Amino acid sequence: MQQKTSAFFLLILLLGLFPPAAAYGENHENLQEFVQQKLAGLPAFMERGMADYGIPGMAVAVVMEGELVYAKGFGERKLGSGEAVDERTVFGMASLTKAMTTAAIAMLVDEGKMAWDDRVRDHLPWFTLSDPWVSEHITVRDLLSHRVGIGRLTGNRLRFMPGRDPETIMDFVRHMPFEQTFRAGYVYSNIMYMVAGQIIEAVSGSSWDDFMSERLFLPLQMTTASTSINQLDNLDNAAWPHQEIFGEVVVIPRRNFDNVGPAASVNASVTDMARWMLLHLGEPGTYNGQQLISKENILETHQPHQVFPIDDPLRDPLTGYGLGWGLREYKGYRVSQHSGATDGMTSFLLLMPEKDLGIIVASNLYCSFRPAVIYTILDAILETEEAKDWHAYYFDQFTTLKTETLESRQAIEDQRQSGTSPSLPLEAYAGNYKHQVYDNAEIRLHEDGHLVMQLWNDEEMIADLEHWHFDTFRAHWRNRSMREKFVTFDLDSLGTVKQLNVQFTLRQILISAGIYPSDYYRIVPYRKVEGKE
Repeated sequence: MQQKTSAFFLLILLLGLFPPAAAYGENHENLQEFVQQKLAGLPAFMERGMADYGIPGMAVAVVMEGELVYAKGFGERKLGSGEAVDERTVFGMASLTKAMTTAAIAMLVDEGKMAWDDRVRDHLPWFTLSDPWVSEHITVRDLLSHRVGIGRLTGNRLRFMPGRDPETIMDFVRHMPFEQTFRAGYVYSNIMYMVAGQIIEAVSGSSWDDFMSERLFLPLQMTTASTSINQLDNLDNAAWPHQEIFGEVVVIPRRNFDNVGPAASVNASVTDMARWMLLHLGEPGTYNGQQLISKENILETHQPHQVFPIDDPLRDPLTGYGLGWGLREYKGYRVSQHSGATDGMTSFLLLMPEKDLGIIVASNLYCSFRPAVIYTILDAILETEEAKDWHAYYFDQFTTLKTETLESRQAIEDQRQSGTSPSLPLEAYAGNYKHQVYDNAEIRLHEDGHLVMQLWNDEEMIADLEHWHFDTFRAHWRNRSMREKFVTFDLDSLGTVKQLNVQFTLRQILISAGIYPSDYYRIVPYRKVEGKE
């Protein structure tokens, strides 16, 4: 009886979300009515999902057949503030920025100032990686399709040398070993998009930020869009980032990503992102009757440049990556999409050109509810016969993964050896440490008697070290959203500290469970040096 009752209520929910089909023709008034009717149950769906995940605020926009047909905000901009999210609320778009950077390059290709297959060194003579041949032959297309082979340096929680300019950063990255052979496959890299931004500056004579504002945001009438969190300071209608930390959703600080801006720093409302989507739909490259990018070059960004493995290559639809766009199929239709995630800001954008349809979802908490919203809207508009409860599908995966990840985290903590102490007095670990890629780390003794670690002389990159066991410490970043990491000291045969090993989590399994455990990390050995070196 209980199973039948549950099934009945699920049916009622889905009927509310997918009301009977409404006929619609060519005129926009009927299209508006059709979409509004199809999404009549979306607010209830959003309320349910946001409550389950603890999401403070979200916004959604849908474009179809050349116009904005749905835009709505849900929840609040900042937890406990009571300030409502609306369709004009600004969110961090994170990695949706990448496709905007490729669009900027497409404009410069149109103007004959560069080509997709130009060598990076044609525009940035100083560009160097650890392999001389690759340094000489790497192209703009390589940067934008993630096939260079240089991946993450610190992961999403930590910014790599946030206070330094791109050319200085690349002076360290040139020593970085390749994760994968050049052009052998896909290695996601924010740093390479940073380099692409430098190419835009070299070719156009304008900074990446100014180019985006003048050549993209202005003609698209994206009046809320910006390229830095510094531009949010005086903006009333902007969402704040949040994160689940030890089971509680809390407000976290905004952090500046300006030095890798071309990879992740655009802020905008969903209504402004609707205008960006319209540039790719209908007559690609055209907005409001103005040709901003040639059809040839905007379509080049949606061409597959990487093909991903699939379970059944004879039957399964192809998936891959273009230039700033993920490529796949849904219900037999070609799709271009990308997700984004920075500190407490997440986004997901999907284009279905065959239906002249685009959807953008933004939230101020990292979670897996975004794809559930996207696919629910798609199923409603496509009038999918077998409606699926996408929230239940993703939330079940999330809760299972969270349980398993917390158990794995506890297993790591259970291995902590009690009753141990550091090999040496704490002051013996203090000093300066160097690495050819990760530059400098400083360990000092706090007046309260514990060790402190600071990276890159940056005041935002300070962590307090808690003794874990033996010569291993757990570092707690003072910005709680960065969570924690393990560091270990090595001693030489004379009992002198010779090395600091910092474990950088390049991708956590689930941030709401913590930075560790992780299946993608790098242990960086810093050698101890005299003075500042």
